[in-house]
Amino acid sequence: MVLPEGFVLPPWYLLGPLLVILGGTIAFLWALEPQVTDRTVLAFAPWMLFGSTLHVLYRIDAYPDTIAVLFSAPSVYLVTAVIGGLVWVLGLLLHAAGLQPTERILGVTGTAFFAVFAMFAIISSWEQGTFQPFWPVIAVVVSGVVTSLAWVALSLWFTDVAATTGVTGAIVVFGHVLDGVSTAIGFDVLGGGEDVPLSQLILEAGRSLPTAEYIGAGWLFVLVKVVLALLILGLFREYVQERPRQGRFLLALIAAVGLGPGVHNVLLFVVA
Repeated sequence: MVLPEGFVLPPWYLLGPLLVILGGTIAFLWALEPQVTDRTVLAFAPWMLFGSTLHVLYRIDAYPDTIAVLFSAPSVYLVTAVIGGLVWVLGLLLHAAGLQPTERILGVTGTAFFAVFAMFAIISSWEQGTFQPFWPVIAVVVSGVVTSLAWVALSLWFTDVAATTGVTGAIVVFGHVLDGVSTAIGFDVLGGGEDVPLSQLILEAGRSLPTAEYIGAGWLFVLVKVVLALLILGLFREYVQERPRQGRFLLALIAAVGLGPGVHNVLLFVVA
């Protein structure tokens, strides 16, 4: 099996309009040629959290059946991209009119969307008696510590990589560390599984090691995610220097691949 479990495409009458709107949004952004800086990527971080929250609500059956499939994987990423892209366009137009900076509009709007939908999920779990914050908090704290250590190591031994990628690079590392740590906790502590076939292979490899009896199997997955994130930053250093807009945009997508699933795991631990 190549595709993750739970990979569902919506019917054509939902997918078609969604792709048309997304294509129009991308075309509009292409024409506007917005700058992509560290501040832009930081402003988009709440949108990565928002997309994860939408999918968590799908996992706990919070949507009507008629539209629920839009918030399954992978269509939830398209929905999030459409909403975030339209807000980006609005922010660019307002900035051109001399109003608020684009990044402020993006960041504030994304944070508000994430906070509202996450609180809805948490309140629902509280009412159902499934609210469990301990391991999610541990996952975030451990991820912060591991990210700090990894970033310090990168800054000491590969200073040019850390300086060039900046805040964007730090978000990439934290996102993938959070994905690794939350997956490890879910696998080793909470008895969860893994939907992605390649991740399953790594976790099973960790389980087969002699250390699994003492420290579990998930540590290998965390190590792979950390090394992969740092390696990607090293490979992107020159590209970010030469073409900063394109380079940071691609790094933002890579950050979303880690931060999205990581936040999804954490929030799912809280509510389920």
